[in-house]
Amino acid sequence: MTAAIVAVPGAVAAQTQEGGATRMVAPAAGVVRLKSANSFDETLVRLKADVQAKGIRFFDAIDQSGLGAQADLKTARSTLVLFGNPPLGVQFLQSNPYAGLDWPVRMLVLEEADGSVWVAWTDFAYIADRYAITDKGPQFKMASEVALSIASAATGR
Repeated sequence: MTAAIVAVPGAVAAQTQEGGATRMVAPAAGVVRLKSANSFDETLVRLKADVQAKGIRFFDAIDQSGLGAQADLKTARSTLVLFGNPPLGVQFLQSNPYAGLDWPVRMLVLEEADGSVWVAWTDFAYIADRYAITDKGPQFKMASEVALSIASAATGR
């Protein structure tokens, strides 16, 4: 996929095909998602395991719904997972240091009200456009392929 995916909040999610996997465009600009065939917990375990199996650096997992509960605020079950490959990611920072706002990679495991579980992440073409990075096409392509591979492993898709 070479073009950024942009969705309008509240719009019906569109489907895209990449590498044989169907991804859904989330109701947010530049966010793509993949529906999981697994439970929330299994999806999260599989995501972390695939990051480790690929030799990618795991930075943290933030239980956002747990943080909300600590503040007495109820929200959908969600965990934000941060990981990355510094030799790849730092190349984006060399092109535009503000890309550090979106690096390392973030994937969100989210359970919606209907019980469906999704893995969502920011489309790398969107990130390239956001930071006007035009000199790292192959690197963004690689990052997109790895992200889809991780999400596919986590979701069983």
